[in-house]
Amino acid sequence: MKVAIYGQAYGPEVVAPVATLLLELAKYKAAVCMEAEFASLIGAAAQGYPVFSMEAGLDKSFDLMISIGGDGTILRAITFIRDLGIPIVGINTGRLGFLSIGKKEAVGEMLCEFAEGRYHLVERNLVTATVPGEVPGGNDLNFALNEITVSRKDTTSMITVETYLNGEYLTSYWADGLIIATPTGSTGYSLSCGGPVIMPTARSLVITPIAPHNLNARPLVISDDTQITLRVSGRESQHLLSFDSRLVSVDNDTEIEVRKADFCIRMVEFSSESFLKTIRNKLLWGEDRRN
Repeated sequence: MKVAIYGQAYGPEVVAPVATLLLELAKYKAAVCMEAEFASLIGAAAQGYPVFSMEAGLDKSFDLMISIGGDGTILRAITFIRDLGIPIVGINTGRLGFLSIGKKEAVGEMLCEFAEGRYHLVERNLVTATVPGEVPGGNDLNFALNEITVSRKDTTSMITVETYLNGEYLTSYWADGLIIATPTGSTGYSLSCGGPVIMPTARSLVITPIAPHNLNARPLVISDDTQITLRVSGRESQHLLSFDSRLVSVDNDTEIEVRKADFCIRMVEFSSESFLKTIRNKLLWGEDRRN
């Protein structure tokens, strides 16, 4: 078994899970490779392990990537995987944890389930955007697992987002911004703006306005083979375009093409966990103080 490990922080909440993870991987005689910056944060505990970076080190020979942190850490981890098809699972040391489903107290059990094949892979679609100029992190990182968002910059005034679907005019949203979310991202920013929860395997995208002034504007679920064209105008000369958490400034009136990416991310789902169990536990579905 060949495993890549990624994390962004090494605070008190991470020390024990990392130590347990390395001990358990040693039991399975796994070949372990750590992300270079995370290895430097860990220090002595990472000595002797090879490292990988954004530029080199990962290839299709890896059986698994383990992300240690919260959902934001997973979103960063997939920028290393890109189109390599390496399955990924998260050990949640953050808060909510829709994507990082592994419990930090149950690292051993998680690895046992993986080694015994008691899991399946769920393919999560991504979205990509084509814009002039440089994308944050490089032009080969123009994809997002959760959402691509246009939003206002350097102003409290709303922006107007002219929106076309497959070349046909939909509407012009007058709002703080517009979210194009994947099913994975439906439980993120889109959800907090009133968007629906979508099953991860659904072949769809959701367009969700952020604080729209036109009050009849509602989230719209569309087929994921739709070509979306956006054009933003407003009082400032630029607006923000985000790929998950990676931001770039874009000139107003720039045509932005958004569509489903040509590759997907393979996420590990264990038999002891599932998306439905996650939304029951995280969103408290079915909870009623009267019961």
